[in-house]
Amino acid sequence: MAMVECQGLRKVYRDLVAVNDLSLSIGEGEIFGFIGPNGAGKTTTIKMLVTLLRPDAGTALVDGKCVIREQEEVRKVIGYMPDFFGVYDDIKVWEYLDFFATAYRIERHRRPQIIDDVLALTDLTIKKEAFVEELSRGMKQRLCLAKTLVHDPKVLFLDEPASGLDPRARVEIRELLKELRNLGKTIFISSHILSELADFVTQVGIIEQGRLVVSGSVDDITAQLQPFKRVTVRVAGDTAPVVEVLQQVPGVRNIESEPNEVRFEFEGEDGGFAGILPALVSRGCQVTGFGEQEASLEEIFMRVTRGAVA
Repeated sequence: MAMVECQGLRKVYRDLVAVNDLSLSIGEGEIFGFIGPNGAGKTTTIKMLVTLLRPDAGTALVDGKCVIREQEEVRKVIGYMPDFFGVYDDIKVWEYLDFFATAYRIERHRRPQIIDDVLALTDLTIKKEAFVEELSRGMKQRLCLAKTLVHDPKVLFLDEPASGLDPRARVEIRELLKELRNLGKTIFISSHILSELADFVTQVGIIEQGRLVVSGSVDDITAQLQPFKRVTVRVAGDTAPVVEVLQQVPGVRNIESEPNEVRFEFEGEDGGFAGILPALVSRGCQVTGFGEQEASLEEIFMRVTRGAVA
C-alpha cells in the first residue's frame, strides 16, 4: 500500500519553478530519503505534502487522503518536523509536549502516559522536568521529534532533522529513525548530507532544480546507472597470474593492478561472474579477498545531478 503518492506536483513562486512535475510513490513502512542540494525544492515539496502549501498543479495523497481537499484528515495522520522549528524557552519539557498534545485534542487523562512514552522513545525521560532552554541542540532536535509523535502519526515528514548536530547526535537520530520504522512508521526524510541517509533508507529520490531526476531503491538505481560490476581481488603475492586469468574471461574489462590487489569491471551474466573466483583458485592464485564494490549514494548523486539549483 502506498502511503505517499504524488502525480505531477508543481509549485511556482513568481518566475521561479520550485517544484516541477514531481511524481513518486512511497510504500507503507518505507524510509524514503529525499536528497538534493540546498535550493533544489525539498522543503517546498514537503510543505505541499503536509498541507502548508497549496500545489499549483498536480495531486498528492497521504494515506489515501488528498492534501488539497482533505487537509484536516491528512494532518491527523502525519507528523511534521521542519528544518527550523520553534521551542518555548520558559516552559519545561513535559509542558512543551503537553501543549502540543492539547493542540492535537488528546484527552487530558491520556496525556501523561503519552508524554512519558514519547520521552522514553526519544531518550529524554531524564529531562522531563528540565526547562527547554537548558537542552543541547541535539536534545532539542529529539524534543521536536517527540512533539511530532504525540498523536501517533502514521507518516513522518522530517526536513533536515540532523542539520547542525554533532556526530554523536546524528548517530542517535539515525538509530531513533530505525526504531520508528520498526514501529511501523513510514518516514519521509530530506537531507543534502548523503552520509546521514546512506545506511538506513530503503528508497531514495534525488531532486535537482525542482525535478525528481531518479527514484527507487539504491540497488535498483545502481543497476540502472551502472550495468556492470566493479570488483576487487586481493591476493597474497604476485598479481600477474590474476591479470592473466582475467584477460581470458569474457565480459571482463578495465583491469587495473597494484601490489596485492587487482580491480576490474565485469559486464555479463551472473553465471559468468560466479565462475571467476573458482577460475582464479584453480590456476593457483592466492586469493585473500574477492568482492563487488557497491556504488555509494554519493556516487549515484554525482552521476545524476549537474550541480544546479533552482
